[in-house]
Amino acid sequence: MSDTITHFDNYLSPDGPAALVIREHLMPVEGADGVFFPSTFADIGYNVDYEDARNKTGRNIALIDSAGSQANRIEPMFAEGAYAGLIPQIKIKAGEKTVNLIDVGHRAGDAIARCSALQGELQHAFKEVLKGNALPLAKVAPTSLVFGVWDSRDTQAKLPRLIASTVRAFDVRKLTRSATYFAPMDYVSEGVLAASDAEKAEGSSKNPLSSTGFVNALATGTHGGVIADGGIRRDATLALSALKLLKADTDEETCKLQRYILGLALVAFTKLPLGYYRQGTILVLDADKPREFSEVALNGARTPATVSHESALAFAQAAAKAFGVGESRDVAFNKDTAKKNIAEAKKKKGKE
Repeated sequence: MSDTITHFDNYLSPDGPAALVIREHLMPVEGADGVFFPSTFADIGYNVDYEDARNKTGRNIALIDSAGSQANRIEPMFAEGAYAGLIPQIKIKAGEKTVNLIDVGHRAGDAIARCSALQGELQHAFKEVLKGNALPLAKVAPTSLVFGVWDSRDTQAKLPRLIASTVRAFDVRKLTRSATYFAPMDYVSEGVLAASDAEKAEGSSKNPLSSTGFVNALATGTHGGVIADGGIRRDATLALSALKLLKADTDEETCKLQRYILGLALVAFTKLPLGYYRQGTILVLDADKPREFSEVALNGARTPATVSHESALAFAQAAAKAFGVGESRDVAFNKDTAKKNIAEAKKKKGKE
């Protein structure tokens, strides 16, 4: 175990690598010229940046999956199999639903955690982060140190993502699609529904019969995916320089903390991501283009990284044992705390 737990200490040394970097070339399962669907955002649809931004012409780059989305896809692995024992499993019950803390968008800074029985513990942990001590937070929500967290509604404590992964496509051609729904019958003509129920023109979203699916519906020129003539690429970085800034209250505990968080980060970083992104988008490695995995030194020198997922997991298990994984538990959501927070927000807004 002693050899295992010190195996990656060079990554934590002051003159060690600044970061680990992975570059993977991806392709749709249908083939390099297959149609797939980027992320869709309110008001803008697909996020596509053009060489000539004003005229939206020239070479372009489309965002397929953002750093935040990638983090939310990777983090749930720590609730499964051998990975589950590496972190405390904190489950919060709100009404009839129970959610794992690693499944909530803002992690330890999320409203569901802040308004649970964890409130006092998390507030203390974030206050300690502001003092330069990340140990208490690592005991309750260690993946918040790996994937980043911001306690924006309370202490304002913020920790950066150690793992940042983004998927982009290059030189994309945007497609459109149209669809028509034909109702199985004319409900009004057949006397099944009254004519007064149809207040607007057929197909209008304001027509009650349309919004409830009782008339024909048209969808014309909607987002139809893209073809990436310039390929698809996932770029991921494990920021070792940022990890080295994590501290505990003593040098000994700092060493244990940094090894523990490094173990979690290496396990997440070296695991091949799932291929499913969303409906119509399954991306896999392009077998014709080699995967690049590099250590990047402070002077910019790049050398091939040789960390396997198996060695990362063995190290993470040894580091977790030495650190002492926090307690797994089930906690309850507190409605009164939530109501109090909402009331305070309304009061604050009224004063602005």
